[in-house]
Amino acid sequence: MHRSLLLLLTIGRLMGQVTAVRGFPPSQWHAEHEWENRAHQITNAARAGEYMKRMSAEPHHAGSAASKAVANYALQLLQSWGYQASIETFEGLLPYPTLRQVEMVGPVKFRARLDEPVIKEDPDTATRLSLPPFNAYSAAGDVTGPLVYVNYGTPDDYEYLKKIGVDVKGKIVIARYGGSWRGVKPKVAAEHGALACLIYSDPKDDGYFAGDVYPKGLYRPSMSVQRGSVIDMAIQPGDPLSPGWASEKGSKRLPLSEAATLMKIPVQPLSYDDAKPLLEQLSGAVAPSGWRGALPITYHVGPGPATVHVKLKFDFATRPLYNVIARMPGETDSGQWVIYGNHHDAWVNGASDPGSGAASLLESARALAEVRRQGWKPRRTVIFALWDGEEFGLIGSTEWVEKNLVALQAKAVAYFNSDTNSRGTFSASGSPTLEAFLEEIARDLKDPISGQSLAEMKLAPSGSPAAFRLGALGAGSDYVAFTHHAGVAGANLGFSGVSSGTYHSLYDTFGWYTRFADKDFLYCQSLAKVNTSVLMRMAGAAVIPFEYWRMARTIRAYLADLEMAAGMSVNKLQLGSANAEVKRMDVAARRFEDSLAKVMAMPAMPVLAEVNQAIYQVDQALLLRSGLPGRPWYKNAISAPGLYTGYGAKTLPGIREAMEAGNFEVAARQARALGRILQNVTARIDAATHLLDEAAASTSR
Repeated sequence: MHRSLLLLLTIGRLMGQVTAVRGFPPSQWHAEHEWENRAHQITNAARAGEYMKRMSAEPHHAGSAASKAVANYALQLLQSWGYQASIETFEGLLPYPTLRQVEMVGPVKFRARLDEPVIKEDPDTATRLSLPPFNAYSAAGDVTGPLVYVNYGTPDDYEYLKKIGVDVKGKIVIARYGGSWRGVKPKVAAEHGALACLIYSDPKDDGYFAGDVYPKGLYRPSMSVQRGSVIDMAIQPGDPLSPGWASEKGSKRLPLSEAATLMKIPVQPLSYDDAKPLLEQLSGAVAPSGWRGALPITYHVGPGPATVHVKLKFDFATRPLYNVIARMPGETDSGQWVIYGNHHDAWVNGASDPGSGAASLLESARALAEVRRQGWKPRRTVIFALWDGEEFGLIGSTEWVEKNLVALQAKAVAYFNSDTNSRGTFSASGSPTLEAFLEEIARDLKDPISGQSLAEMKLAPSGSPAAFRLGALGAGSDYVAFTHHAGVAGANLGFSGVSSGTYHSLYDTFGWYTRFADKDFLYCQSLAKVNTSVLMRMAGAAVIPFEYWRMARTIRAYLADLEMAAGMSVNKLQLGSANAEVKRMDVAARRFEDSLAKVMAMPAMPVLAEVNQAIYQVDQALLLRSGLPGRPWYKNAISAPGLYTGYGAKTLPGIREAMEAGNFEVAARQARALGRILQNVTARIDAATHLLDEAAASTSR
């Protein structure tokens, strides 16, 4: 145990208080802990259920009047609780389908239904207000060609096809969901010359092979279709026509022909009922065992004899987005912002996605408003955000970040995000500077069923407690613009454990959620408790509770993993400078801990506003000025979504992806840039340490 942490724990024990936490001197933590417990007691599972029921009562896709109605509902709640709340309107390219046609023209005739039937046991599925199943940002087109089955449609799958002599150029491919993010599938298909891409849900992945289907069970019924965006999010999220600047009424927009993130070929999702007739008309090689799903057919690769006609049209219209922003001003450091966001738009009713996370956000906001009324005073400003347009490509949050970039880099302490939530295990991914802080949160809060701490429930395969680690942030939710573009420390938090068998479908309803995901909303309440603790501690700490030696440890581990992946080519990467700088960073981080311990042990805390700004701006030193190669919007040097992993993160992406492409010249250039980045990080840590020392010296004089 580091000696500064030991000192803090010892002081806490001597004073007979609860275990000390980062950022609070023992003299202040007891009162803060009492307020935190009071906020937990205020949270109410049934209230969270009420919010979810209201928000998921009808379809509310981005750009619709129903989405605005949900935003207004949240706005009224937040204002009634005393927040300075408003709707901030943006615009984005949100294309809706105007024609969808998939048919097999030979050797037999078949026309796909491309729709989801009502389930009589669930009245919420009777709506006719939803958009039909489609993939947002698909290209329009009218194409016919032989069909080829490409498994999950990953680059490795195309390598296998190449080995067996199957070429998809001039053909239509059909891929199953899973294995990679949906937008990767048509992207890789287009790169190999395919005319169009169909994506279906195989019952092996989330249908009857996994268990009973809805309404009997939680898994995907035969006519269920997974909607979703296929925007090339690895290039950049947000409005495709305003890359790097906010899209507002009257603002500049690119012509469609210059939008880099639109898909190049038509893409359409299918149910497994619609996919089966197509797949069973394929011949050619039998698919290898790992490619076989659970349909009652022999899986062949093709090409043909199945020949398919795909015709898709979209309106490519710009539509409004309604972000709900609510502020609770800080008492002393109001210019420092702690932000928590979740989206409110859904593909259909969206009880799970996003209702479960949005309900938890609202209950967190109510609890904080109530303890504020009772006398709790946040040091910093707390901001709650309910984003619109997340499902299309993180549109609302990205446009807000791009508009407020300068203010965020000056004022944003951290951004915390949630999305879907269900009964299960607490999970967290995020910036390494937040790892110690979130470990303490997980240590101090309990699972509502087992009573174990959230940290204890995370077990290694041996059954012993695993070391608490934050996974790297890739893409997939609204933290992307904050962490990967603006350099704000971020984390994605939630509980998970229930399969998303109705994900992005008509059947993600309040009825499905209350039967299978979180019947009594206990885990919605638990997430609200997690986030009240997160926000109260981050907004109330005397010293921003970031830690840098774990950042150094994390980057060192990324470098070691990169060296292992490089194998015999490791010398070509030229990692010497980066390895040397991360060692210096570790030394600087431990000096910071020593200075922090001295300040926290002082009988009277010095004024630390300047220190705190220096602390939270360290993460901005991780930004590459010119961004990652080929995608300058992404600037974070230590993690980013991979070009072909979608949601999944690539660590040290500039080096790693160049190495994987065999471009060692670019990889070495990126390694030298990483060395300079780490040198800058160390300099900022040293500056924060110096400010701590100055504050301590001025107080003791």
